[in-house]
Amino acid sequence: MWESVLDRAGITDPEARDGYTAQRRAVRRFAPAEYMAARLLLPAPLQPDVVVLVAFMHETDDRIDRGGLPERQEALQRWQTLVDEALSTGTSSHPVLQTLARSVQRHPVLRGRVREFLDGAAQEVAWERFGTEADVEQYIKGYSLPALMLSMGLLVPDGTTAAAEFERACLALITAMQRIDFLEDLAEDVQEGRIGISDQALARHGLAVQDLRAQAPGAERVAQLVTSQADAAAASLTAAQPIVALAAPAYRPFLRAVVRVQELREAAVRKAGAALVVRPCGPSSVRCGVVLLRELVWARRRSHS
Repeated sequence: MWESVLDRAGITDPEARDGYTAQRRAVRRFAPAEYMAARLLLPAPLQPDVVVLVAFMHETDDRIDRGGLPERQEALQRWQTLVDEALSTGTSSHPVLQTLARSVQRHPVLRGRVREFLDGAAQEVAWERFGTEADVEQYIKGYSLPALMLSMGLLVPDGTTAAAEFERACLALITAMQRIDFLEDLAEDVQEGRIGISDQALARHGLAVQDLRAQAPGAERVAQLVTSQADAAAASLTAAQPIVALAAPAYRPFLRAVVRVQELREAAVRKAGAALVVRPCGPSSVRCGVVLLRELVWARRRSHS
């Protein structure tokens, strides 16, 4: 089936096919949920490119998430140099970058998206704490949104107005996704002292970071904090709803599934409440699978109608 996808994408060179296939295997291993959504619901011609974009984002995150601040900054600078060389020459000894360069040649719009993502990665390297909600929003706009737009950029509709509205919906979507991420990872992040909830939001509930540790008192205040953060995520998901109608019909099953899975994630963290300081949580894999299958059935019915 993957060979057919490569055929439909017009990827005929044997070396290129091997490169995309290698990235497919890697993404299937480290991002199975994203992999299944793309493979089941995106049109075949886009699947190889989305796969390598996910692989590139994962490789970038992995490289800049090790060591102290100087080490992370140096790693980002080295990586930026390698990426620039790959995109300017069209070739690289690094397998992810070699395949990324091919996708940029296939879709020139990706060149700017890659640059925006790497520019934003400096914020990911530098942040330690968010003082205010405005700091959280700046981080999301500066790093999380460009990360999302690596792949979503391939789905942007034609027309200046529609494209702008689509990107606004993407901002709302990634705002919800990032806030949910921060809640899901709260137990681990508290131990590292680098949480994604602002000091301002904590203070509204009479909390500080040390109050989020597993044995700390104040579970009721923590539960209220989680509820308020979940409410913010839910509001952003509501604002993201137009993303489906704005996209071309072929992309709508994928986008509906993305939004619906975020709704399941939001419900899961809301239900977990104060328990998030003890353990991570997430929606049932069965329920997420049902969402994908429902959209797959809808897409196939549409294609045969």
